[in-house]
Amino acid sequence: METVESREIYSNRWITLREDVVRQGDGEESIYAFIRKADFAVVIPWDGERFQLVEQYRYPLGRRCWEFPGGAVAGEDFDPIAVARQELREETGLRAERLTLLGKVSPAPATSTQYGHVVLATGLTAGAHEREWSERDMESAWFSRGQLEDMITEGVIVDAQSIAAYSLLLLRERRGGLLG
Repeated sequence: METVESREIYSNRWITLREDVVRQGDGEESIYAFIRKADFAVVIPWDGERFQLVEQYRYPLGRRCWEFPGGAVAGEDFDPIAVARQELREETGLRAERLTLLGKVSPAPATSTQYGHVVLATGLTAGAHEREWSERDMESAWFSRGQLEDMITEGVIVDAQSIAAYSLLLLRERRGGLLG
């Protein structure tokens, strides 16, 4: 595809909506709208027996959702390990001795430029969380592997990034015995 024309429809500090006129391979032109968003990190906190999840209200869904901790930070240079370390500390209070990059996912490749970087956090120690004002209603709790998988299959966990992150962890375990 070739971009013929591009314009910004809306922008704030977190998201930009663009609308492009694109020329297809056959010469036909069409409009393609998409969102530019900063990359984010998804952190899988694992203490050797349990996973820690956070629960918060997700306005677009109108419900509280359990998910792995994570988030994005403003800036040009994205360091998934640094962002994972920061989000883990802020949302759960946990500090990790080891942070291992498992891979990346694109949560909405047809509509967004955003990538999620999946990071496994092990060697955990507890501390006080440092949640942002907007996260004041957040809760966190530990879940066994069986509980986590039940929450996914029963639709309690609907966050696609968390489900994809867990899938990457399972693949890494199967191929490399990551958690031993």
